[in-house]
Amino acid sequence: MPETTLSRIDELLEGAQADVDDPDTIYKIRNARQLVGVLEQRHADLDDALDETITDEQVLNNLRDLGYL
Repeated sequence: MPETTLSRIDELLEGAQADVDDPDTIYKIRNARQLVGVLEQRHADLDDALDETITDEQVLNNLRDLGYL
């Protein structure tokens, strides 16, 4: 599976979290990573909804080619 922008952001935050010693900063980074997870789930849910709603494969392929899916 190709890496998404959100997964790359999470990877960068994970690295930053490992490099930080301040508990408040670790807390904020952990919360940011949780929000990235929420966005990933919403994105996946929207993809599923579109797949169920749009039955024309050509339209789906065009949307994927344009980066919307």
